[in-house]
Amino acid sequence: MDYFAGIEAGGTKFKCIIASGPEDVLAEAVFPTTNPEETLPIVTNFLQEAAKRLKITLRGAGLACFGPLDLDTHSSTYGWITSTPKIAWCNYPILQYFQENLKIPVLIETDVNGAALGEGRWGSAIGLSDYVYMTVGTGIGGGVIHNFAPLFGMTHPEIGHMKIQPHPDDPFPGNCPYHTTCLEGLANAPSLAARWNTDPALLGDDHIAWKFEAYYLGQAIHNLILVCAPKKIILGGGVLRRKGLIERTRAETVEILNGYVESRYLEDMNEYIVPPALGDRAGVLGAIALLLD
Repeated sequence: MDYFAGIEAGGTKFKCIIASGPEDVLAEAVFPTTNPEETLPIVTNFLQEAAKRLKITLRGAGLACFGPLDLDTHSSTYGWITSTPKIAWCNYPILQYFQENLKIPVLIETDVNGAALGEGRWGSAIGLSDYVYMTVGTGIGGGVIHNFAPLFGMTHPEIGHMKIQPHPDDPFPGNCPYHTTCLEGLANAPSLAARWNTDPALLGDDHIAWKFEAYYLGQAIHNLILVCAPKKIILGGGVLRRKGLIERTRAETVEILNGYVESRYLEDMNEYIVPPALGDRAGVLGAIALLLD
């Protein structure tokens, strides 16, 4: 059996796994994201020590990383984290670090593309050629899969920074330092905390915050349907764990579309907009899917 290391590098935490797939996980750990000098040696040490303890040889490592990333293979900074608001990680050669320290083949993708590929191989999008995975947490990002592969052009898509129309009753100006009222600026977890001056987890299920949140997510999904025509939308991330939020988002999407798009895929929104089947492991298993694909 071949075993691989999966690394999901998130803005809040790093998740690590050694597995051949979701049914065969040998080791798993989570570490807080601080700065490269502190975090990365902990990750590499865990993977190396776990492989030694298990008496296995890792065939490779997949890295599903927060960004923005330089994924242009012809670029001199390929595999670098670029203009991230996390200053300690800005312009950091993260792929090179893992290649030099793990000393095994390492492949890199965005965290959301990794999660999307994981869902395509083992989860909610098995057999689908075109779909979107969107995560809503500290940041908002999305992996667009087209013809079974992540969409990539000049760079990878930045779904979280599409411009969104503020709700008429929402006075919050947005918290994105680049675009204010983009999706991330209006609907990520920090914007919820700033808007209501409390931990979003303390807000009741019937709080108006979730009406606004569904309104913004519904707009984003409307835009994705019209531009990318995905056959499924998968919604993950900590904010989407809120009871009833996915249901609200489905309803908002239907209302905003207003019957404009007709497709058999939209006939049952409960099957079209869904949570990740792999749950919190979507990203870290998706990192392993990079190697298998």
